[in-house]
Amino acid sequence: MVHPYNVVSMASHNETGTKGEDMAVNYLVAHGYDIVERNWRLNHLELDIVARKGARMVFVEVKTRTSTFIDPIEAITPKKMRNMVNSANGYMQQYGLNFEAQFDLILITPGENGDAHLEHIADAFYPPMKTYC
Repeated sequence: MVHPYNVVSMASHNETGTKGEDMAVNYLVAHGYDIVERNWRLNHLELDIVARKGARMVFVEVKTRTSTFIDPIEAITPKKMRNMVNSANGYMQQYGLNFEAQFDLILITPGENGDAHLEHIADAFYPPMKTYC
C-alpha cells in the first residue's frame, strides 16, 4: 500500500518538474530555439527537450529544484550524460537525422524574491568517446 504522503510528494515533484520544463521551453523559444519534442522516450531513456537551432539538434536536460540546499548540477552525473547521449543517438537514428548534436543543461533554482532563477549552460558537455584497443 502506498502511503498518502508519498502520493502527494510524487505529485508535487512531477508538478515542479513540469513547471521547470515549461520555463525552460519559454526561455529557449525566446532565445531562438525551435522546440521539436518534449519528454521524448525510447525504452527507459528520456529526453526532456529536443530543440533545433541552426544546423544543430539540441538535447536539453532540465533540473528544477525548490531549494538551494542541493545544487542541481550535481544531478548531472557521468551516467546521466551517457544516457543523454544514448537517447540523442536513438532519436537521431529513429528519425534519420544527420545534424550536429549539442547537449545543454538548464538549471532552475529559487531566486532571491521568490522568483525562479534559470541558468542555461549551452554545449555543457561533449559526448564521451569510446576507445577501442
